[in-house]
Amino acid sequence: MSITHVIQVRVRYAETDAQGVAHHSSYAVWFESGRVELLRARGVSYRDFEAAGYMIVVTDLRIRYRSAARFDDLLILHTTLTDVRSRTLAFEYEIRREDGLALVAGRTDHVVLDLASRQPARLPAELIEVLGLTTDQ
Repeated sequence: MSITHVIQVRVRYAETDAQGVAHHSSYAVWFESGRVELLRARGVSYRDFEAAGYMIVVTDLRIRYRSAARFDDLLILHTTLTDVRSRTLAFEYEIRREDGLALVAGRTDHVVLDLASRQPARLPAELIEVLGLTTDQ
């Protein structure tokens, strides 16, 4: 099971250091954009998810840097939902420059929490259905 979504990201000046190289923290922000847009493309917004009483929190973030992105580069971000369990989700990422040069690979792991109690919660059936998934126990 996997669902992939692709977006483009342009490296903004504010995301770079004095040499015009994208700061390492920018990649985590771009990963979030990929996750949000993947879910939105499947009919689920983070806002709606939270309005229903849930939140998805990052429990692990891994980034492997291969080459630097620079100011004004157009990046292609592939976000793939790779693992769904009763209370957890995992996403993998690949960022390439528009010319195909591999820049970064990464992964984030998440747990679903009940917004009121801040305790782990089962993925809502509606989310599983909208994503067209089945959960592994």
